Formats: sequence, structure tokens, C-alpha cells
Amino acid sequence: MIGRLNHIAIAVPDLDAATATYRDTLGGAVSQPLDQPDHGVTVVFVDLPNTRIELLHPLGDGSPIANFLERNPAGGIHHVCYEVADLIAARDRLSAEGARVLGDGKPRIGAHGNRVLFLHPKDFYGTLIELEEV
Repeated sequence: MIGRLNHIAIAVPDLDAATATYRDTLGGAVSQPLDQPDHGVTVVFVDLPNTRIELLHPLGDGSPIANFLERNPAGGIHHVCYEVADLIAARDRLSAEGARVLGDGKPRIGAHGNRVLFLHPKDFYGTLIELEEV
């Protein structure tokens, strides 16, 4: 059901510093910051030959990333995103097998303009999973 690894998301306390590290120290190709108000984050993508790194920073009050950074002040891996061909079919199959979909279970539009859903980390060995329809 899951396809290729789309990205690994890292929550960062300082987006400018993290962007500079990935661009200048590691030599990565980084995007411009992109505000995602529906998700409460600002993102920067680092393009790699085989996947992407998504740098996440809180946007506005109540950002879920702010809560994550309170528990992990230095930042850290926030989630892993896998591609799926049919998001609704994947959601329904996973739900039938007992996996919990976060929120209201309705897909939202992610940073790439595609539909996304998140799966509860307690159902996947402590890892927050994002599914992105491609």
C-alpha cells in the first residue's frame, strides 16, 4: 500500500539557522520558506536525490510544532511521510485494521498541493506517519 518515502520532517526551533545548516554546511538545495496556515507551520524543503527533508517551524499560536518544540527544545524528527496512490482507500483499509487517523479523518491539502492524512504514532511504534496522495 505505501509507496516511496516522500519526506522526513524535522521540527526546528530556528528556521533560518536550520536552513543555513542544510544549505551551507551540508550543501543541500533548499526552498524558500512556505507558510502553511492550515497546518500551523512554516516549511522549508531540502531536495535530495532520493527524497526530501522538510524543516518545520511553528506558525502562529497553537501550532502543533510549538508543542513538539516545548518537549524537544533542540528540535527533532517530527514525522515520516509515505506516498500512496489512493488516500481514501488507504485510510479506510488502515482504519478497518485498527489504525487511528488523526483529526476528523478528512484529508487536507499539504505543502505540495496534494491530499494528506496523519496516523497516530502509538499505532506505528512511536512514529507519526503522514500519508500523501500522489
